[in-house]
Amino acid sequence: MHMSIRTKVISWLALVFALLIVLQIAVQKQILMPSFADFEREDARTSMRRIRYALDTSLEALEVSAADWGNWADVYHYVAAPNAAFLEANITSVGLKQLQVNVLLITDLDGRLLAAGTEDLESSRPLELDLARRAALPADFPWRRELAEGRRIHGLLHTNQGVMLLAAAPVLDGSGAGPSRGMVIMGRLLTAMQVSQLGARAQARLSVIEDTGGIEEELLTETASDTQIAASLRDIYGKPLMLLRVDVPRVITAHGLRVVSYASAYLAAAAIAVLVVLLIILNRLVLAPLERVTRHAVAVARDPDSCARLDLPGDDEVARLAREFDRMVERLAQARRELIDQSFRAGFAELAKGVLHNLGNAMTPSVVRLAKLETRLRETPLEDMNRATAELGQIEPSDPRYADLKEFLRLGCQDLKQTLDDSRADVAVIQRQAVILQGSLAELMRSTRNDPVIESVRLPELVHQTLEIVPDTCRQRLRVDADESLGRVGAVRVARTVLRMILQNLIINAADAVREAGREPGILRVAAELVHEEDKTQLHLHCTDNGIGIPQRNLERLFDQGFSTKPAETNHGIGLHWCANAIAALGGRIWAVSEGEGLGASMHLMVPLAVRE
Repeated sequence: MHMSIRTKVISWLALVFALLIVLQIAVQKQILMPSFADFEREDARTSMRRIRYALDTSLEALEVSAADWGNWADVYHYVAAPNAAFLEANITSVGLKQLQVNVLLITDLDGRLLAAGTEDLESSRPLELDLARRAALPADFPWRRELAEGRRIHGLLHTNQGVMLLAAAPVLDGSGAGPSRGMVIMGRLLTAMQVSQLGARAQARLSVIEDTGGIEEELLTETASDTQIAASLRDIYGKPLMLLRVDVPRVITAHGLRVVSYASAYLAAAAIAVLVVLLIILNRLVLAPLERVTRHAVAVARDPDSCARLDLPGDDEVARLAREFDRMVERLAQARRELIDQSFRAGFAELAKGVLHNLGNAMTPSVVRLAKLETRLRETPLEDMNRATAELGQIEPSDPRYADLKEFLRLGCQDLKQTLDDSRADVAVIQRQAVILQGSLAELMRSTRNDPVIESVRLPELVHQTLEIVPDTCRQRLRVDADESLGRVGAVRVARTVLRMILQNLIINAADAVREAGREPGILRVAAELVHEEDKTQLHLHCTDNGIGIPQRNLERLFDQGFSTKPAETNHGIGLHWCANAIAALGGRIWAVSEGEGLGASMHLMVPLAVRE
């Protein structure tokens, strides 16, 4: 399958750009988008660390409050000697709200509850909290060791009211000295508001899920809209208590996807723009000139006599190739013209030689008979018979010589009659041979009626080529001006050799007319136009000189055979007659126009243009 260079270049460039786009998409999917997801995962882990930190901060703050109460001398004395006045004055609803705790417990070193206060911070009513209703801490309560050692501690505990933040501090004497007499325990329920506040402090969307099975490590999952990370929290017993889940909207991925999409669109648009610009540049600098050279080479191959030239501007390789191709075509055209002209002249010479040979063969018998006839007539005794006749008229019949002369005249008449009979026979034979010769000439004329060679020519070049075969004396005597209309006509298909010989005759005649007018150097202006008719197009050439002109009486006879106004020694009246016959053989005509003697003349040629097959 034939494929042009332009198609190949476009295909390869499109393939390269498509591969680049596919590579860019692969880079986005394999590198850029996973990096955005990594950012979101790291952001989710950071958010979970913030949540843990916020939770630890809340527990530490609660622990500080417990430590303040534990290092209060009144509490220290109350544990040593419990009294109702202390409870009524300090463990009140107002006090619990100020501490922002839901439960406050005071125990001794054995874990017995010495004081307990609960408060629902939203409704200001006591809470039915199982931890506060006990007489003592559970036997398996994990903080008993810290209670005995007098250390502060905090953690989470599952209660009948929900998950609670729990902190404990030893009961000291108010100056931070011991020994510890017990423990102050404060707790705050982890409500939805508390969860929301933790999320706000960590700048993350937080939710709490009851942990039924627990997970050992953080669990990270991804949905279309969020990156979720869940962490299991254990209570003070070390058992799974709940899951904290942070939902991080996949904003980075969304923004990254938009950015990548825009970048891909811009890259595709830029690639298409670069491809278009590159194709335009390649088409302008390489492909179009190369295609033009290719079309021209194909046209020259189909029509060798084409005179069109590329004339590509520039100094690049294609332009230099075009100029070299033009020079090659010009040399080939010149060689072809010379070959056609040489063939034309050789054909004329060969034709003339053949005609002369045939004429010689046909005339040889007639020449021989004419020679015999001339000899026979020369040998006839006409002078002797004239003298005998004169002498016979001078003597008498009685003279013996009279009878001899009469016999001589009788014999001479018989001999003359025989000579005349033989001469008449020779003339008849010569006449028959002349008829045969005339037929041979007619047959030769029919054999010379070949179609002329049609070539594509430009008229300015044709005029220049014609001047090359015009005698130097004529060129010195006459200046030939080629009108601009010759170039506007463009390339025409005509019998170049015949038309050039016709122009040669017209230029020579114009030079002679200028010489006779005494206007050396004269001017011959050659112009042309195309005449369009219904079914054909004709070339109208008109050559106007400023020579002696043509009398009106000679215009109609100008192209007759043998007619000429020049001396018979230098002209035989053949040139214009041949021109008329030659142009008539091409299907055209020739005529002359002149205003009279001394006013110059115009010769008009109408030549049908050959149609390209």
